[in-house]
Amino acid sequence: MVSFGTDEIISRIVEQYGSMLLHLAASRLDSPADAEDAVQEVFLKLLTARPMFRDAGHEKAWLIRATLHRSSDIRRSAEHRNLPLEEAGEPAAQEDTLDLLSAVRALPDKYSAVIHLYYYEGYSIKEIAKTLGLPAATVGTRLARGRERLRQMLKEDM
Repeated sequence: MVSFGTDEIISRIVEQYGSMLLHLAASRLDSPADAEDAVQEVFLKLLTARPMFRDAGHEKAWLIRATLHRSSDIRRSAEHRNLPLEEAGEPAAQEDTLDLLSAVRALPDKYSAVIHLYYYEGYSIKEIAKTLGLPAATVGTRLARGRERLRQMLKEDM
Protein backbone atom coordinates (compact mmCIF):
# COMPACT_ATOMS: atom_id res chain seq x y z
CA MET A 1 0.00 0.00 0.00
CA VAL A 2 1.16 3.48 -0.82
CA SER A 3 0.97 5.72 2.23
CA PHE A 4 -0.46 9.15 1.58
CA GLY A 5 -0.33 12.51 3.21
CA THR A 6 3.19 13.84 3.26
CA ASP A 7 3.98 17.03 1.37
CA GLU A 8 6.52 15.17 -0.76
CA ILE A 9 3.97 12.60 -1.91
CA ILE A 10 1.36 15.23 -2.67
CA SER A 11 3.90 17.31 -4.60
CA ARG A 12 4.99 14.24 -6.55
CA ILE A 13 1.43 13.35 -7.50
CA VAL A 14 0.62 16.88 -8.67
CA GLU A 15 3.86 17.13 -10.63
CA GLN A 16 3.61 13.65 -12.12
CA TYR A 17 -0.06 13.66 -13.12
CA GLY A 18 -1.16 17.30 -13.23
CA SER A 19 -0.43 17.90 -16.90
CA MET A 20 -2.00 14.63 -18.05
CA LEU A 21 -5.14 15.22 -15.98
CA LEU A 22 -5.44 18.77 -17.30
CA HIS A 23 -5.24 17.50 -20.89
CA LEU A 24 -7.84 14.86 -20.08
CA ALA A 25 -10.23 17.39 -18.54
CA ALA A 26 -9.62 19.89 -21.37
CA SER A 27 -10.55 17.25 -23.92
CA ARG A 28 -13.89 16.82 -22.18
CA LEU A 29 -14.75 20.45 -21.41
CA ASP A 30 -15.20 23.55 -23.56
CA SER A 31 -13.46 25.98 -21.24
CA PRO A 32 -9.82 25.82 -20.10
CA ALA A 33 -10.97 27.34 -16.80
CA ASP A 34 -13.44 24.48 -16.30
CA ALA A 35 -10.67 21.96 -17.02
CA GLU A 36 -8.44 23.61 -14.42
CA ASP A 37 -11.32 23.61 -11.93
CA ALA A 38 -11.97 19.91 -12.52
CA VAL A 39 -8.33 18.97 -11.90
CA GLN A 40 -8.11 21.20 -8.82
CA GLU A 41 -11.24 19.58 -7.42
CA VAL A 42 -9.78 16.12 -8.03
CA PHE A 43 -6.62 17.08 -6.15
CA LEU A 44 -8.73 18.58 -3.36
CA LYS A 45 -10.69 15.33 -3.15
CA LEU A 46 -7.39 13.47 -2.99
CA LEU A 47 -6.25 15.65 -0.09
CA THR A 48 -9.48 15.38 1.85
CA ALA A 49 -10.33 11.72 1.20
CA ARG A 50 -6.73 10.50 1.55
CA PRO A 51 -7.37 7.17 -0.21
CA MET A 52 -4.95 4.28 0.17
CA PHE A 53 -3.53 2.99 -3.11
CA ARG A 54 -2.25 -0.55 -3.67
CA ASP A 55 0.42 0.67 -6.08
CA ALA A 56 1.27 3.44 -8.57
CA GLY A 57 -1.11 1.96 -11.15
CA HIS A 58 -4.02 2.12 -8.73
CA GLU A 59 -3.11 5.72 -7.86
CA LYS A 60 -3.06 6.74 -11.53
CA ALA A 61 -6.32 4.92 -12.30
CA TRP A 62 -8.05 6.65 -9.37
CA LEU A 63 -6.90 10.07 -10.58
CA ILE A 64 -8.03 9.41 -14.16
CA ARG A 65 -11.44 8.10 -13.11
CA ALA A 66 -11.95 10.99 -10.70
CA THR A 67 -11.04 13.49 -13.43
CA LEU A 68 -13.38 11.86 -15.95
CA HIS A 69 -16.24 11.86 -13.43
CA ARG A 70 -15.68 15.46 -12.37
CA SER A 71 -15.41 16.62 -15.99
CA SER A 72 -18.67 14.86 -16.80
CA ASP A 73 -20.36 16.49 -13.82
CA ILE A 74 -19.22 19.92 -14.97
CA ARG A 75 -20.42 19.27 -18.53
CA ARG A 76 -23.85 18.28 -17.27
CA SER A 77 -24.31 21.12 -14.84
CA ALA A 78 -26.92 23.64 -15.85
CA GLU A 79 -24.73 26.65 -15.11
CA HIS A 80 -22.22 25.56 -17.75
CA ARG A 81 -24.72 24.83 -20.52
CA ASN A 82 -25.25 28.45 -21.45
CA LEU A 83 -21.95 30.26 -21.13
CA PRO A 84 -21.85 33.91 -22.08
CA LEU A 85 -20.03 34.45 -25.38
CA GLU A 86 -17.05 36.14 -23.72
CA GLU A 87 -16.46 33.03 -21.56
CA ALA A 88 -16.63 30.54 -24.42
CA GLY A 89 -12.89 30.65 -25.02
CA GLU A 90 -10.73 31.72 -27.92
CA PRO A 91 -10.75 29.79 -31.22
CA ALA A 92 -7.83 27.47 -31.82
CA ALA A 93 -5.21 28.31 -34.42
CA GLN A 94 -5.88 25.17 -36.41
CA GLU A 95 -9.53 24.82 -37.36
CA ASP A 96 -9.25 21.11 -38.22
CA THR A 97 -7.90 20.31 -34.77
CA LEU A 98 -10.70 22.33 -33.20
CA ASP A 99 -13.31 20.52 -35.31
CA LEU A 100 -11.93 17.12 -34.32
CA LEU A 101 -11.71 18.05 -30.63
CA SER A 102 -15.28 19.40 -30.74
CA ALA A 103 -16.44 16.19 -32.36
CA VAL A 104 -14.70 14.09 -29.68
CA ARG A 105 -16.33 16.23 -26.97
CA ALA A 106 -19.73 15.76 -28.59
CA LEU A 107 -19.49 11.98 -28.33
CA PRO A 108 -21.16 10.22 -25.42
CA ASP A 109 -18.82 10.02 -22.43
CA LYS A 110 -18.18 6.30 -22.76
CA TYR A 111 -16.74 6.81 -26.27
CA SER A 112 -14.91 10.09 -25.80
CA ALA A 113 -13.11 8.83 -22.69
CA VAL A 114 -11.58 5.82 -24.43
CA ILE A 115 -10.73 7.84 -27.56
CA HIS A 116 -8.96 10.46 -25.47
CA LEU A 117 -7.00 7.93 -23.43
CA TYR A 118 -6.04 5.95 -26.54
CA TYR A 119 -5.13 8.73 -28.97
CA TYR A 120 -4.19 11.68 -26.80
CA GLU A 121 -2.60 9.93 -23.83
CA GLY A 122 -1.19 6.92 -25.70
CA TYR A 123 -2.69 4.18 -23.51
CA SER A 124 -3.18 0.69 -24.89
CA ILE A 125 -6.58 -0.98 -24.84
CA LYS A 126 -5.43 -3.20 -21.96
CA GLU A 127 -4.23 -0.18 -19.96
CA ILE A 128 -7.51 1.67 -20.56
CA ALA A 129 -9.47 -1.41 -19.52
CA LYS A 130 -7.53 -1.70 -16.29
CA THR A 131 -7.79 2.04 -15.57
CA LEU A 132 -11.54 2.22 -16.17
CA GLY A 133 -12.32 -1.18 -14.67
CA LEU A 134 -13.77 -2.54 -17.92
CA PRO A 135 -13.10 -5.67 -19.95
CA ALA A 136 -10.61 -5.08 -22.79
CA ALA A 137 -13.23 -6.23 -25.31
CA THR A 138 -15.59 -3.49 -24.10
CA VAL A 139 -12.88 -0.85 -24.49
CA GLY A 140 -12.12 -2.10 -28.01
CA THR A 141 -15.81 -1.98 -28.92
CA ARG A 142 -16.21 1.52 -27.52
CA LEU A 143 -13.12 2.64 -29.41
CA ALA A 144 -14.43 1.21 -32.69
CA ARG A 145 -17.91 2.65 -32.18
CA GLY A 146 -16.48 6.01 -31.14
CA ARG A 147 -14.33 6.14 -34.28
CA GLU A 148 -17.34 5.33 -36.44
CA ARG A 149 -19.42 8.04 -34.77
CA LEU A 150 -16.57 10.51 -35.30
CA ARG A 151 -16.41 9.60 -39.00
CA GLN A 152 -20.14 10.15 -39.35
CA MET A 153 -20.05 13.46 -37.47
CA LEU A 154 -17.13 14.78 -39.51
CA LYS A 155 -18.79 13.70 -42.81
CA GLU A 156 -21.96 15.58 -41.85
CA ASP A 157 -19.97 18.76 -41.17
CA MET A 158 -18.42 18.75 -44.65
